[in-house]
Amino acid sequence: MRRRRDLSGEERRLWASVARSAVPLPGKATPEAPPEPAVPAPAAKPEPPRAGTMAAAFPAAARPRLAPTPPPLSPIDRPVRRKIGKGRIELEDRIDLHGWTEAVAHGALLHFLRSAKARGLRHVLVITGRGASYGSTGSLKRALPHWFSTPDFRTLVSGYDQAERGHGGEGAFYVRVRRR
Repeated sequence: MRRRRDLSGEERRLWASVARSAVPLPGKATPEAPPEPAVPAPAAKPEPPRAGTMAAAFPAAARPRLAPTPPPLSPIDRPVRRKIGKGRIELEDRIDLHGWTEAVAHGALLHFLRSAKARGLRHVLVITGRGASYGSTGSLKRALPHWFSTPDFRTLVSGYDQAERGHGGEGAFYVRVRRR
């Protein structure tokens, strides 16, 4: 059996106002507000670091900082996508991941995008396959958006969108490589 959770202060105030405005059914009593829980003592302030400890040895400015998160992904603009589909903007490279396992495809795609960024490429084609054949689940097609949301890929990819029919349609993606 699950334990009932305690109400917060705001929830108690809301319940009290509802209970005051409610009219009980004939023969029933007015609902009572739940009892207030005991308020825990405020937490003690942390002590300053003692001499000889690591925190005292390194000032706050010298402590390592977390790396900033890369900017979010954005879809490729519609006019740019159309120009790529019609061949006005050239796809500079492509990778075909048909028939590869997710683990192998993940590593290969990461390597491919790193080399594309190093070479200064802007638009590439990633072919995953539609996953519509017998026995195929389309796992690469489903996994690609998840991969692109991870920090490894977000530093390499600025946007992606489904390819036009001439480049693979549902089984391929245009990928815009992030600039250096």
